[in-house]
Amino acid sequence: MSATAALDDIDTSTSRAASEYERERVPDSALKGPSAFWGMYAGEHTAGTEFMIGPLFVAWGADAMSLIVGLLLGNLLAVLTWRYLTATIACSERLTLYYKMEKIAGRRLVTLYNLANGLLFCFLAGSMITVSATAVGPFFPPGTIAMPTFASTMPTGAAWIASCVVIGAAMTLVALKGYGVVAQVGHFAAPWMFLVFVACALVTLGRLGTTDIWALLTPPAGTEQKISFLGVVCFSWFCNAAMHIGMADLSVLRFAKKPSAGWASAAGMFLGHYVAWICAALLLIYWVRQHGVDPTVGKDPGTMVNDAVGWAGLICVIIAGWTTANPTIYRAGLAFQGMIPGISRPGATLLAGGLCIAAGIFPAFAMNLLSFVGLYGTVLAPIGAIIVVDHFFADRLGIERDPAEHHGLTFNWSVLVAWLVPVGIAMYLYRAHDVFASYLPLPCAVACGLLYILLSRRRSAHAESPGFRRGLRGETHKACPQQARSGSDGTGMANTSSAPTMKTLACVFGLAALAGTIVPPALFLAKALPLEAVKSIMLVSTVVWFAAAPFWMKVE
Repeated sequence: MSATAALDDIDTSTSRAASEYERERVPDSALKGPSAFWGMYAGEHTAGTEFMIGPLFVAWGADAMSLIVGLLLGNLLAVLTWRYLTATIACSERLTLYYKMEKIAGRRLVTLYNLANGLLFCFLAGSMITVSATAVGPFFPPGTIAMPTFASTMPTGAAWIASCVVIGAAMTLVALKGYGVVAQVGHFAAPWMFLVFVACALVTLGRLGTTDIWALLTPPAGTEQKISFLGVVCFSWFCNAAMHIGMADLSVLRFAKKPSAGWASAAGMFLGHYVAWICAALLLIYWVRQHGVDPTVGKDPGTMVNDAVGWAGLICVIIAGWTTANPTIYRAGLAFQGMIPGISRPGATLLAGGLCIAAGIFPAFAMNLLSFVGLYGTVLAPIGAIIVVDHFFADRLGIERDPAEHHGLTFNWSVLVAWLVPVGIAMYLYRAHDVFASYLPLPCAVACGLLYILLSRRRSAHAESPGFRRGLRGETHKACPQQARSGSDGTGMANTSSAPTMKTLACVFGLAALAGTIVPPALFLAKALPLEAVKSIMLVSTVVWFAAAPFWMKVE
C-alpha cells in the first residue's frame, strides 16, 4: 500500500488524507518492505546522468586504476554511510529531513535551508532532464534537434526546449503521485536498465575487438589527468552526499521497516554507479578511437547509445533520467512544502517540476556534473551533521535535543553559524584555489558538527531536564512491528494472488525479455549475431518487459 493510500484508510475525512506524513511520524501501517527500496535505489542511481558521468571521467583523463578500484572503494563508503547513518536515523525518527530540521533550527531558518535544498535538487533533476532529452533527437531526421556537447551551456534551439518540456512534464506527473508510485517506477525499470548499460558495453567491446577493459580505460600517453585516484574515490562517495550525509533520504527511508533497508543503496552504487559509469565511459572511448571525437568535447548520450543498441537504448536513456528525476523532484517538492506555509504536496511538487524543467533546458548543469554534484553536497551535507549530533551525541554531551521546538525558536543562530562558516570557507577554496569540489563535503560536515556542539554547549545551562532530552528518542527506539495487511500486495495495485497463472506467465515473459536484452549483445561480442539483429531483439524485449513486469514484480 502506498503511503497516500494508507493515510486515506486512516482518515479520509480530513485534509490529512492527501498528505504523506510531512509533519508527523510515519505510522507502522504505512511502512514498506525492503523490495521497495532496493528497486528505488537501483532505478534512481542507474540513471540518465550515468551516461554523462562515465564519459566525463574520460574527458577528465581518469586512469584505469581510478575507475576500476577507486570507484569500487568510493561506492562502498557511500553504502556504509547510508546504512549506518541515514537509515538508522530515519527508522528512529520517522520524520522528513525538513520537519526534523524545523525542530532543531526553527521555522525561519529551515525556510532558508529549504530554499537552497529545493533549488539544488531542481538543478540536479534538471540535468537528468537534459540527458533524457538527448535521446529524443535520434527519433527524428538528423539535424531536427541540435544536440549539446560538453562545452554547451545554453539551449540549442526551439526543438531542444520542446523536448525538455515534454520529458520534464511527464517526470513531474509521476512525482505528483507520491512515494508509492515513485518506488514502483524505479522497481519495474531497474533490472532492465542495468542490462541495457551492460549491453552497451558488450557491443562496444565487440566493435573495438577486445575485452581488455583495463587497457581501454587507460588514457593515451600525454593525456592531461584532471582527476586523481583520490578524486574518483571522493566523487563516488560524495556525489550523493546531500542524500546520505546530508540526510535528504530521511524523507524516503522513514518509510522503511528496518534500518537494514539502507543496504538497498548498494543496488544503486554498485550496479548503477560502478558498473554503469564504466559502461558509459566505454561508449565515449569507442567514439574517440573509431570516429576521432575529441574527448574534451564529447558526444551526447542519445547519439552514442542509439548507435550501440538502437531504440531500446534511447528508451533507456529517457527512462533512466525519469527514474532518477522522479524521487529528486519528490524531495524538492517536500523542501518547498517546508518553506511555503499552507502549500500542498502536489502544489509544491508542481513548483519543483517547473523549476526542474527550466534548469533542464540549459545543458550547463549536466555538462558540469563532476563539479556540480560536489558543490551541492558541500552546501547541503553539513546540515546532516547537525542531525547526527542531535541524534547520536546530544544526550552524551549535555546538548538539548530539538532545541527550537522546545524553546519556541523560529531561528536558531547556532545552526546558521555552524552551517554557513564551513560552507563559506569551502566555497572560497573552490573558487580561489581550484580545490576539487568532491573533496569538500566531508570536512564541511565535520566542521559543521563540531561548531554546532561548541555553540550549543553555551546553551547547556538552559537545557531541559533529562526527561525532555529523551523526548523522541524514547519513542523512536521502539521496535517497528510489521503490520498485517489484507487485500493488497503493498504496491497500490490489484492483488494478483487470485490469478497465479497470469503471474506465472508474466514472470516467464519478463525473464525472457531480460534474456533478450543481454544475450544478443553477448552473441555480438562473440561474433555470432549481427548488430542490426541485436537492436531489433532488444527493442522487442523492451516492449515485452514493460508489459510483463507490473504483473509479477511486487513492491512490499
